[in-house]
Formats: sequence, C-alpha cells, structure tokens
Amino acid sequence: MTDQLSARDWLNQGLKTLAENGFTALKAEPLAKAMGVSRGSFYWHFADIGAFHAAILEHWREVAAERVIANVEAAADSDRSLPLLLRRAFGARLALENAVRTWAALDPLARNAVQAIDRRRLSYMENLLRASGLPARAARARAQILYWAFLGFALSEKPLPRAKQQAVLDELLRMASG
Repeated sequence: MTDQLSARDWLNQGLKTLAENGFTALKAEPLAKAMGVSRGSFYWHFADIGAFHAAILEHWREVAAERVIANVEAAADSDRSLPLLLRRAFGARLALENAVRTWAALDPLARNAVQAIDRRRLSYMENLLRASGLPARAARARAQILYWAFLGFALSEKPLPRAKQQAVLDELLRMASG
C-alpha cells in the first residue's frame, strides 16, 4: 500500500483490527504497520486517536446496521424482510459485534454507540413486525426477544453446529411470525 490511503481505508483496517485483536489494538503505530505505511498517513485523516475511535464507531454503525438494513430493504419484499434479516444476522461472523460490546463495557463513547445501534436495530425489527400485522405491543415484545436471542448468539463463545443453528433459526422465525 502507499501513503495515499483514504480515511475509509483506515476505518476498514480499524474494524478488522478491532474484530481480531480488540479495542486496545486501535492505535496509530500498529495500524500503520499492518497497512505498510507511516503514521503520518493516519494523522493526515484523524486529528488524534480519539477522533479515530469516534470515526470507527460511526463506521461500525454504518456497516453493522445501516448497510444491513439497506440490503434487506433492497433484497426482500415486506413479507420476507424479517426472515431475511434474521438469516443474515444469525448467519454472520460476529467477532466485530463482540469486540465492540467488550469495548463498550469500558468506554462511554463506545457504550453510547452500542446503545444507539441497539435502539436502531430494535426499532427496525419492531417496524417489520408491525408491517406484518402485529399490534404495536406484541411487535415491541417480539422485537426485544429476537434481539436478545441475537445478542446471546453474538456473545456466545461456542457456536452451534450448522444444522443445530439452522434449527434454532427456523424456530425463531416460527415464533416471530406465530
């Protein structure tokens, strides 16, 4: 790579590093070394490490919520949106989700980002459930249950074998639409 990296290149590397090594690895020197450039490239785009951390959390929101929602909206009719969302969420590798939530346990900025993404995801699921005909109260409750299931899945250290994971997802989908 050259020193002509964009801020997005740094953010993508930051998310990769966060997922693989945790938030304590989000430092200019090791990131620059991993990208084969000088630290000057980092500081060209970010005033300091705090600005980089804020940008990383915003980029995570874009990748982990807004882009997922946009892809679901583009790919499915309204009757298939919730199953598609759940299949994608429960089919994903969630090291990044786990790393950000670990970071949030220790840092107020990360905690605020996690709380914001939780609200966004819950609201989206609730809207999908309401669009399927559920009353507001039931949609809110089911969205919360589904999200708790997702969080348990994301934070689980030992994933289920593929067949068992599919059976659990099928049951979740049945419960959500039932």
